[in-house]
Amino acid sequence: MSASTTLLRLTFEALHRTGAAAALRPWAQGLGVIFCMHSVRPAVAAPDGFSPNSGLSSTPEFLDAALTMLQAAGYEFLSMDDALLRITGKTQSQRPFAVFTLDDGYRDNLVHALPVFAKHDCPFLVYVAPGFVDGSAEMWWLALERMIAGGRGEISMPGASAVLDGSAAAKAQAWGALAPTLQAMPEHAQRQWVREACERHGIDLRQMCRDLIMDWNEVRRMAEHPLATIGAHTNNHFAVSRLPEHEARAEIADSGQRLQRELQRPVRHFAFPYGNVGHAGPRDFRMAAEAGYASAVTTRMGAVYADHAAHLDGLPRVMVSSKYDRMRWLKVLASGLPGRMSNMGRRLNVG
Repeated sequence: MSASTTLLRLTFEALHRTGAAAALRPWAQGLGVIFCMHSVRPAVAAPDGFSPNSGLSSTPEFLDAALTMLQAAGYEFLSMDDALLRITGKTQSQRPFAVFTLDDGYRDNLVHALPVFAKHDCPFLVYVAPGFVDGSAEMWWLALERMIAGGRGEISMPGASAVLDGSAAAKAQAWGALAPTLQAMPEHAQRQWVREACERHGIDLRQMCRDLIMDWNEVRRMAEHPLATIGAHTNNHFAVSRLPEHEARAEIADSGQRLQRELQRPVRHFAFPYGNVGHAGPRDFRMAAEAGYASAVTTRMGAVYADHAAHLDGLPRVMVSSKYDRMRWLKVLASGLPGRMSNMGRRLNVG
């Protein structure tokens, strides 16, 4: 577990135990919260504990417990379309809303998450990257994990290298050295390194997508469910702020257009991959609005306020994953207080 994750857990526990989250909820809560999830699948323990991407997954049992807790706490489950009506003041309620979103288009969203959402009559939105469905985009974070998990010897890239001896400690050190360096690379250089390294290590990137991501027929099945909405997530899961404007514009707009052609229905919502300050900014928010999306979400932590009516192309979200799998921590996150703290007391973080 990383030091940052441990620190956040301790912070959430302190905010819970001291009662600060409950006491300051009226100040921090705002209108509601948009939750961000990724994979939802039964827990699978790595034999040696090396599972650096486990924070991107949650279990169906956790999702079930989260929905039960939030409903008991008075949250109203809304679709993104209904949440936009609330944000813009076209509808009103005394209850805070909760919107559930899932990024990337994992098959387990259909197999494991949908039945849980249906049990609770909870709308949800899945942001799909067409390149993952086609198998033409690279899930670089999972590819690097597989390289490290199964490798021995040296893995090197511009700016970093690691030597693997099969031990859990060496794997953890390799991930700590290589993952930040790989993420920081220019987008196309990053993907080129991943493709070449996977070829050397015998990792089939297309098959990885086939194994983990819904195919087009499954995306259509998901889209037909009355609780489900499909949104766009760029074509190739690039950090759009690192791309030239013409390429970023194409990634943002073309992904929605491709989904509309495949699904034969409008695609009104967009999610920026990664979505933090370094990966999506005002230029990209503007392009999402110009592409015609009714909303675009980030991963900048925070609750949603009426002020966001003027910034529907840069909405905040709260990450939900196995890293923070205690209901009391999720309740603290939903209170809006961690977001206000991370934003230095401000309601908005859209610059």
